[in-house]
Amino acid sequence: MLERLRIVKQRFDEVSDLIIQPDIISDQKRYVKLNKEYKDLKQLVDKGDEYKTLSDNISEAKEIISNESDAEMIEMAQLELDEASGKLVTLEEEIKYLLIPKDPEDAKNVMVEIRAGTGGDEASIFAGDLYRMYTKFCSDKGWKTELVDVSDGTSGGFKEVIFSVTGEDVYGDMKFEAGVHRVQRVPQTETQGRVHTSAATVMVLPEAEEFDVELDMKDVKIIRTTSTGPGGQSVNTTYSAIQLKHIPTGIEAKCQDQKSQHKNLEKAIKVLRSRLYEAELAKKQAEDSARRKSMVSSGDRSAKIRTYNYPQGRVTEHRIGLTLYDLSNIINGDIHKIVEELKLAENAEKLKESGEVL
Repeated sequence: MLERLRIVKQRFDEVSDLIIQPDIISDQKRYVKLNKEYKDLKQLVDKGDEYKTLSDNISEAKEIISNESDAEMIEMAQLELDEASGKLVTLEEEIKYLLIPKDPEDAKNVMVEIRAGTGGDEASIFAGDLYRMYTKFCSDKGWKTELVDVSDGTSGGFKEVIFSVTGEDVYGDMKFEAGVHRVQRVPQTETQGRVHTSAATVMVLPEAEEFDVELDMKDVKIIRTTSTGPGGQSVNTTYSAIQLKHIPTGIEAKCQDQKSQHKNLEKAIKVLRSRLYEAELAKKQAEDSARRKSMVSSGDRSAKIRTYNYPQGRVTEHRIGLTLYDLSNIINGDIHKIVEELKLAENAEKLKESGEVL
């Protein structure tokens, strides 16, 4: 471990020197990337310094126990040895997790798409509940959300809603939400009090930069239409809504949220670029998942990942067998514990894959 920490320190020193170079500072993309690497490495370097100090304390205590004749000194050294050894075990676990190579996608912003599934009006209402859950979670994290496109349900909620999330390490947390979410409750329209099961599908697309996806606009068919739904006369009568179709893949994107056709086109291109990028990423994730035999971050859109059971106040995360009786807080945005548990499960898999033993 000390050798791996020495390599980390060497890279940290290199990055520390690079981020103060004028040519790096003037290249904003490279500067942001290196600055992120600097923060990640500094966390490891600080833990490495702590590890070295504890190792030195253990060696010193062992030497005293071996060579000292004073009983009081030996007792103090033994206490020091026991305390430092305990801390070292915990620290080693922390360092192992920090040494796991970070997924470069984790730092990206995302596009989130929520679609009502089986269950009619109740599924649309549930899609609206999920949208509110995520916007509150994002607000807690200090992230910014922006509506991209929406298709309203007939009795509330959404048939489909697309929104962007920008902030620090957004995809690293939000990627776990992709899949089928199931709700079990008595619908508002149910007169006999029977519990129904409905579902909504969540897709989380890492927002692609221009250099991630080469998008030739000659391959894109642009359809301009009038917007539908609420928005006032100017929105519904002008050709401001944009639909895009990527001819080689058949992948589509649309946006009608803005009054400006130019802004809608800009947003729709972002969605299209992210969908193209996600299609490639999904293939890679499926391969990784097959190797790990896991559903934690496989990107499998058809997988039932979570059930929200209202009569029992229960939320069950099926991928890791986690059940929490805290539905009211969770549906109000407090999904932090679920996300952290999923991260731990993913990291445990990565450790096993790299031959490390927890």
